[in-house]
Order: sequence, then C-alpha cells, then structure tokens
Amino acid sequence: MTRASRWAHLRRRRLWTEIALVLGVSLGASAVYSIVQIVQRLTAETPLSGQTATINGSLSDRPVFDLVYQLLAIGFDLVPVALALYLLAISGGSPFRRLGFDLRRPWSDLGRGWLLVAVIGVPGILLYVVGRQLGFTVTVVPSPLDTYWWTVPVLILAALRAALQEEVIVVGYLFTRLRQLGWGEWRIILASAVLRGSYHLYQGIGPFFGNVVMGVVFGWCYRRWGRVMPLVVAHWIIDIVSFVGYPLALQLFPGLFG
Repeated sequence: MTRASRWAHLRRRRLWTEIALVLGVSLGASAVYSIVQIVQRLTAETPLSGQTATINGSLSDRPVFDLVYQLLAIGFDLVPVALALYLLAISGGSPFRRLGFDLRRPWSDLGRGWLLVAVIGVPGILLYVVGRQLGFTVTVVPSPLDTYWWTVPVLILAALRAALQEEVIVVGYLFTRLRQLGWGEWRIILASAVLRGSYHLYQGIGPFFGNVVMGVVFGWCYRRWGRVMPLVVAHWIIDIVSFVGYPLALQLFPGLFG
C-alpha cells in the first residue's frame, strides 16, 4: 500500500468515526431508541391505534422547574449542532457559507421555505389522519397538557431545536461528509431520508414513511439549492403548526384526527 493510499484509507476511517460520533450523540441515538420503541409497540397487546406518543411533555410538576428543565433540554440538544458546525470549520472554510446556513438570501430562503411547507406540511397532516384511521400511527400528543404563560414560547423554541438538529446535522453535515467519502448524490439523499424516518418510528409506521418522503424532498432541494436555510425555515414552520396549532385544532375539532 502506497503512502497516498494509506493516507486516503486513514482519512476515510476518520470521517466514518466522526460521523458515528456525531450521530451517536444526536439523532443516530434517537433512531436506535425509536427502532426499539416501534418493536415494543408492535409486540404490545394494545394495537398502534390505541397507543400514544408524547412530544414536549412536562418535565416537572412544578411550573418553574418545568420551564428550567425545558430550556436546559433545548440548549443541550443544540450542542451536537454546534459540534457538527465546529468539525466542519476545522476541515476548512466557514461551515455557515458551506451549508448555506446564513442570512445572505433571507427573502429567497423564506419563499422557498414556505414552498416546502405547502409541498410537505399539508400532505403530512393528511398522511397522519389517514394513518390514524388505518391504525398504523399512534396518537401523537405534541405539547404538554398543562399550559403556562411560557408554554407557547417554549414550544416555538422546541420547534426551532428540531429544525436545527435535523436539517443542519442530517442534511448539511451528513451530505458534506458523505460527499467527501465519495458517495453519489442520490445514495446520500436516500440514506439521509431513511435516517430521518427511522428516528420518527416511535410515532408509528405511517410517520416513518412520511418522514422518508420528506427527507427525499428536502435532500433533493438541498442538492439543487445548496442551502440548508430554506429547510430550517420550512421545518420550523411545520413544527410550530404541529406543536402549537395541533392542540388548538383538537380543542376546536375534537374528532378531526380520530
């Protein structure tokens, strides 16, 4: 083996190790837990249609500590995002410019973000409704049952956390590293999409496929636009609607989502 080939082999091994570590402290770990959860759900006596999955649940029965825990959880969940950006910076250049994670094109990013909301958000809601009716999606409880003055702001921050985690790590960071490993574009898009679907498996089979489709669309858009910011905008809006608007819709139309 020549020196050049040894160096290339070492570089590939380091990149795979880095990817494994970044995903291991973030959404890769979530994917493993979700796979275990869906196996547990499918082997339980209660069918999927009779089970629930709580998102953004209360972390304490004392409001002030619930708020503190919620903010701490959001803050620490963003550390892997900072880590991914830091590792990209070490390899050279600004990671913000490399990923298109900046404010250079605000109106274009907003317009494209809203376009993705229309393409992905509305069909996603319909898919959830159909999944509930067919019995392969659990009942998703997207926000705490107890409402305080800070509930909506915290839910908006939680939506931003999810958008940053998923789009910066699963799209921006992962696409960059897999390209450096020589993967083809569609192979990268499909791998990223399957990862996105896998950490949503705790919600049922329907959300897995829905998020895989979302991952394919978002990955294709990132490949075409070269910017992660429209994806962050779209994901943030979709999750705000899910976290804040969904509970309101349940109150106004209790039978709408089955």
